[in-house]
Amino acid sequence: MQGLVIRNTGSWYTVECADGKTWECKVKGNFRLKGIRSTNPVAIGDNVVFEPLDESTGLINCIEDRKNYVIRKSTNLSKQSHIIAANVDQCFLFVTLRQPETSTTFIDRFLASSEAYRIPVVIIFNKTDLLDQEDRELLDGMVHLYTTIGYECRCVSAKTGDGVEELRTMLDGKVTLLSGNSGVGKSTLINCLYPDLNLKTSEISDAYNTGKHTTTFSAMFPVGEGGYIIDTPGIKGFGTFNMEREEVSHYFKDIFWFSKDCRFNNCTHTHEPGCAVLQAVERHDISQSRYSSYLSMLEDPNEDKYRK
Repeated sequence: MQGLVIRNTGSWYTVECADGKTWECKVKGNFRLKGIRSTNPVAIGDNVVFEPLDESTGLINCIEDRKNYVIRKSTNLSKQSHIIAANVDQCFLFVTLRQPETSTTFIDRFLASSEAYRIPVVIIFNKTDLLDQEDRELLDGMVHLYTTIGYECRCVSAKTGDGVEELRTMLDGKVTLLSGNSGVGKSTLINCLYPDLNLKTSEISDAYNTGKHTTTFSAMFPVGEGGYIIDTPGIKGFGTFNMEREEVSHYFKDIFWFSKDCRFNNCTHTHEPGCAVLQAVERHDISQSRYSSYLSMLEDPNEDKYRK
């Protein structure tokens, strides 16, 4: 039998078949994906083949070819990966300037990883109701930066509803991954759009100004006109996986654009003479924050460096 993985609760996977019936399945034996050392061989969004054990449970014995997937380093084993979701049409990356503050390093690492796996990203700047004049100037600058690079940006407030309704049509007919740091309000915003989902939410921790994990396991929900959203636990750190050092610049759109004019084909954009990227940074054609994010990925593969 064939089905779509719509929920992961540890070692169990909920698989939905075309007739709407769901099955609780486990992975058969020591099933592993070829070439990927993953803590979760099956991911939300996977199309799988399973064999029924009884009227409600089964064993997954095959994963159909994936269109793409979003992957990061496992938080427990740095040499292994954790697949966040598979077969995604787009990703909504939730970002907040206050309560909590999302670092540009985190944003850039997520964007680079999404570029590597060819997944379009829309940056959702949430909690705009909390911003004062100085914050709004910063927001305008960030929106200008990422829009210029080529990323669609939306400014919304789940609390007031500003800009939220415009997102509804963007979700129709697509599989959308919702991601971001803990506490950025993605579950609250989705509840505004689809109250029947009743996703869990919680307050920000005052002590550390960081979010508490409210989504324990990833889950996939049908929404709108033929769309699905994939709600994931908030990510505190984002360690890229299986990205070679010389490839990093390829996944920064702005850096890659200028790199074609570098004197050397193997330029690392750190010290070489005739480096068009360094010249662009000096001219502010590439922002210092983006270049700093590039250097941090180039110099330190340790995920802990990027945790708040």
